[in-house]
Parts: sequence; structure tokens; C-alpha cells
Amino acid sequence: MIKKYPNRRLYDTDTSSYITLTEVKALVMDNELFVVRDAKSNEDLTRSILLQIILEEETAGVPIFTEPVLANIIRFYGHSMQDFMGAYLEKNVQIFMDLQSKMSEQSKGLNPEVWQQFMNVQSPMMQGMMGAYLEQSRHAFTQMQDQMQKNSEQMLAALGLKR
Repeated sequence: MIKKYPNRRLYDTDTSSYITLTEVKALVMDNELFVVRDAKSNEDLTRSILLQIILEEETAGVPIFTEPVLANIIRFYGHSMQDFMGAYLEKNVQIFMDLQSKMSEQSKGLNPEVWQQFMNVQSPMMQGMMGAYLEQSRHAFTQMQDQMQKNSEQMLAALGLKR
């Protein structure tokens, strides 16, 4: 557990020391589970700390998100599609993480030359992995569409407009 104090300092209760956002990022990178709580109210602040880390990363180096992508994400807030978009993005990020994990697993022990061949987009192995990723992404999108259709049908039925 990490406590956030009013002076904006973060205190790691496991190590009994103050830590920085960089150290919190290291916890994330090491797949360490943690929760950030307000020291006074005990409110869960984990999401806001993670968003703060993303903001710092986005402004410090080469950003992941372009301005149009960020603007489109913002447009989904308060929109009826917000829940669907969140679920779709979450599924796709997980699929991508699984792909990355599989690639790391298969690349263990490869020398730089073989790694270069492995990463070549034209290689059959890379094409297979990307094909699997795209298929899983398509499946996630199809699930989202199906859920939207079911919700629409339920809403129309509730309004007495279903055929």
C-alpha cells in the first residue's frame, strides 16, 4: 500500500519510505500489485497516480497517443458508447500484451541477427503472430458490436418499439 499525503508525497508502507512517481512506475513495470490511498480520507487514488505517470511519459519522450487519438478518446466520455469503448480498448491492450509476451518467450536466446530476422514483418512467424493479433482484435470488436445490438434491442423492447 502506498499512502499519498497532502504535501503530494507518496509513502510506501512496505518499505517505510517515501517514493517518487518513477519508483511507482518501476512497481508497474515489475508487475507489482499496489494500491495508492489518500492518507486522510483513505480514498483509492491508484487510477489518478497511474494517469499521472502516463501524462509524464506522454510529455517526456515519444508519446504513444497522437493528438487525434486523445481527442477521440475524450469524445467518448459521457457518450453512450463509453462503456463499450473502454471494454474494447482494454481487451485490445490485453491481446497486444499477450502477443508481446509470446514474442518475448519465443525470442529468448536469439542472437541480434536472428532477432532482426524474427522481427522482419515479412517473416512467416511475425506474419502468423500479427495475423493472430488481428483476428483476436476483430473478435473483440465483433463481441462489442453484438453487445451493442443486444442493448439496443433491449432498449427498443422496453420502449415498446421492438418488432
